[in-house]
Amino acid sequence: MARMRDLAVGAFVAALLIMPCRAAENEAGWTYYGGDPGGERFSAATQITPANAGDLEPAWRYSTGDLKTKGAAIKRASFEDTPILAGGRLYVCSPFNEVAALDPGTGRPIWRFDPKLNIAIHYPNDFVCRGVAYWKTPAKGGACAARIYLNTADRRLIALDAKTGKPCEGFGTAGTVDLPPFAKPELGKYGRIHTTSAPIVSHGLVIAGSSIDDNQKVDELPGTVFAYDAITGRMRWSFNPLADQKPPFRGGAANVWAPMSVDERRGLLFLPVSSTSPDFWGGYRAGDGKYANSIVALKIETGKVVWSFQTTHHDVWDYDIPAQPTLATVAYGGKLTPAVIQATKQGLLFTLDRDTGKPIVPVVERKVPQGAAPGERLSPTQPFPIAPKPLAPSTIAPDQAYGMTFWDRGKCRDIVEHARHDGLYTPPSTQGTIIYPFTGGGTNWGGLAYDPKTGTAYVNTSSLMHLVTLIPQKEFKAVEERFFDKEVSPNAGAPFGMMREAVLSPLGLPCNPPPWGMLHAIDMKTGKIKWQVPLGTTEDMLPMSEYLLGNIGVPNLGGPIVTASGVVFIAAAMDDYLRAFDAATGRELWKGRLPAGGQATPMTYMWKSRQYVVIAAGGHSKLGTKRGDDVLAFALPR
Repeated sequence: MARMRDLAVGAFVAALLIMPCRAAENEAGWTYYGGDPGGERFSAATQITPANAGDLEPAWRYSTGDLKTKGAAIKRASFEDTPILAGGRLYVCSPFNEVAALDPGTGRPIWRFDPKLNIAIHYPNDFVCRGVAYWKTPAKGGACAARIYLNTADRRLIALDAKTGKPCEGFGTAGTVDLPPFAKPELGKYGRIHTTSAPIVSHGLVIAGSSIDDNQKVDELPGTVFAYDAITGRMRWSFNPLADQKPPFRGGAANVWAPMSVDERRGLLFLPVSSTSPDFWGGYRAGDGKYANSIVALKIETGKVVWSFQTTHHDVWDYDIPAQPTLATVAYGGKLTPAVIQATKQGLLFTLDRDTGKPIVPVVERKVPQGAAPGERLSPTQPFPIAPKPLAPSTIAPDQAYGMTFWDRGKCRDIVEHARHDGLYTPPSTQGTIIYPFTGGGTNWGGLAYDPKTGTAYVNTSSLMHLVTLIPQKEFKAVEERFFDKEVSPNAGAPFGMMREAVLSPLGLPCNPPPWGMLHAIDMKTGKIKWQVPLGTTEDMLPMSEYLLGNIGVPNLGGPIVTASGVVFIAAAMDDYLRAFDAATGRELWKGRLPAGGQATPMTYMWKSRQYVVIAAGGHSKLGTKRGDDVLAFALPR
């Protein structure tokens, strides 16, 4: 009798849980790379809660097949994809730009499209596809009434029929538009420019950015953004952030490699614009750089600038804007305001008025270190928001160097002692300058998640140092030959080349004190940090070290998502786990083991009354995490 009563109560409770999920099922999808056009990375799904997240288990697994088919090229691949759910299908993009439509409940492939990349080419940032875009045309039905748009590494924009995966014949030439600009002939067709982030579609336009190789030359390709008619593929407008710079200005790039955002109602497109070439010496590009290192708001129908806000003046630290601008409504100071929240590599968070670009959280200009390399003209000040406080450390003294033993700590201390370091924005030098945070962040392309119900932003950061050394051109060849296994780049046309290296101990651990990775929660009503916890362990970096170091936090790439039930999901760290945290307290609720590195942002959705959390687990070429080719879904037991 008691058993029957328990079953009845259980069925009743289950029914209560399922009913609101069914009502909200259409609201708990993930139709854009960032969850919505503004990139909040927030889900209305409530089935998984802080109370039951510990019960999550594997639900299905899909393999792209790359481990078997791509050979040695897999070493140059980073599986950064965030799938989208649209029109009843889950769409996945492999690092090699192969797109698959999956059944959302089983992971079973429905169709697959291969753009047939030439994988012998070494693209600037290896093989990366962060996602695809979905758009439903005004047409009532027929072929390509709903479309998937794909950027490829070799600069193609492809439109696919969302139902069949076949190219849309009426778009460009047989479904493909070749994206300009092309490099000079001696660099080959693809040169040093390709595409990594998903395009974005709005107002009948599909818009694509670009990724340009760092530190190669002064007169680099321009980082022009292009908008095309979403039906025909005809170019409608272009925007070059450096177009109005006058001689003697010399420089290129200022490209948009991170994902873009759209405010559909306002008709505004928000661009995260990168730095101007070359990264670490800017003597031929006097001035602040105008649209470089800026959030730029364009009228999406025309490409005309509405406003811009610069986060780094005259950047010589590779502190470009690395993440999607997050469109949210914040109540800072007690007033609700449509905002743009921008995370940066410096570990700073800028909060701007969406209509004007003026700071909602005040920004002050502070004096920064001077004494640059010959020919350089630095900005005397840099912008700092008054809140929240910086999310990543930026100063270190020799006696603060870290090491697990006296020996490796001494090696780290020597590096810090012999380099130039006067805090954040110390200029690069021939002596060797410590860039802290390193050029991977603070925050990188994973961006942040925002809960509109609580007004809380969730963002992960890395804490690592780079040593950047300027090399006089007469010495460059000798240095390049000597340090063939390091990043040594020419900066052709500049008086200096450069070498950039992570500051690590002989054991391979960072020389700066831990935690090396953190997850933060910021109350955007006050700008105060609600909580912050280490993210990840050294389990998969240095075997057995986790027993000595514990949950110390490790460098990470990828971002968080947050649900209406108060759960934050994130992988990103250099150990192979997807984690769930209590959004209110930061307490770790669960972690699921992954078959490879999870350097991607997860997503979640409701499908047939069940909530799934999905993550790409394929590892990362830059972090050196374990390679794989799987997309995994987790869910509660049925």
